[in-house]
Amino acid sequence: MKIDTKVIHAGQQPDPTTGAVMTPVYQTSTYAQQHPGVAEWEYSRTHNPTRTALQDCLAALEGGKHGVCFASGLAAVDTVIRTLSPGDHVVCGDDVYGGTYRLFTTVFAKFGISFDFVDLSNQDVEIPAHTKLVWAETPTNPLLKVSDIASLAQKAHAVGALLAVDNTFATPVFQRPLEMGADIVVHSTTKYLGGHSDVVGGILITSNDELAEQFTTLQNSVGAVPGPWDCFLTLRGVKTLSVRMQRHDENAKALVEWLKNHDEVKTVLYPGFGGMVSFVLKGDLDAAIRFVKATKIFILAESLGGVESLIELPAIMTHASVPPEVRAEIGIDDGLIRLSVGIEHPLDQKADLEAAFIAARG
Repeated sequence: MKIDTKVIHAGQQPDPTTGAVMTPVYQTSTYAQQHPGVAEWEYSRTHNPTRTALQDCLAALEGGKHGVCFASGLAAVDTVIRTLSPGDHVVCGDDVYGGTYRLFTTVFAKFGISFDFVDLSNQDVEIPAHTKLVWAETPTNPLLKVSDIASLAQKAHAVGALLAVDNTFATPVFQRPLEMGADIVVHSTTKYLGGHSDVVGGILITSNDELAEQFTTLQNSVGAVPGPWDCFLTLRGVKTLSVRMQRHDENAKALVEWLKNHDEVKTVLYPGFGGMVSFVLKGDLDAAIRFVKATKIFILAESLGGVESLIELPAIMTHASVPPEVRAEIGIDDGLIRLSVGIEHPLDQKADLEAAFIAARG
């Protein structure tokens, strides 16, 4: 079954009671049991039919056996690290979402887990022998660097480490890391999977039965689960994922070609696919601030992946938790602007950005 069909049908059957085509919102906390302790469903922190449909759907899109949903993308990230023990070592990409960096360095580092941040897009990168987990974003946030997943998987497995890939930017439409050897796929379902900027969530996907058992145990024990309405909204959003990603990709490519030839752009960063574009404006931070405040179609806001276009300054927004010296070392310039290119008409998007270039001049 092709992904265009899976996004609509995977994990979903007509409701057995009513025949409803759309998966119902099972807005319940508990379920009647026919015999004490014997029931398919017992409590909605543990299981919920709406959540199960979403988990099965997203797992199928990534070609995985198991999907485990959470209340946010960071809750999903947190769950992976909770499978480690004090003294374990993680190799992480140097250019990752600021929230991931903050979680690793300010929360888990205090519990004896060590982290090295390196450029995983470098083909010559080495994984130390004592590593337990390699954490990769590809494309990265916000520099949009792309890593060789198959090579990273090979290197990680050679030292007995697992490879987790945050596939939020690429989505399973453009990239399926499990098929290239990754052990875990991570998504902030808030972004492209939901696609409408109206719900927050996350998911872990794996084909490893032991990992899946650990994830579901933590999901139930810690309780960072999404509610059934959030699951319903995400499931509904996923149905248009393929057609949305096609338009995001087309619009981004059109803007990239235009930005590359613009006199007021220093550098354009684009991985060659998808809807995320970063560029460095000629001028200082004040000029960049004037630029992002001047757009109308591109809404000044954090997050990404919705049908509407968003614009932000990573240095003082999504990556403000990364120390300035670290941002400078990895190349997050104060004038770096990140675009989440929506599905509006590309001529309107260009006109909006051109007006911002004028405003940036002061």
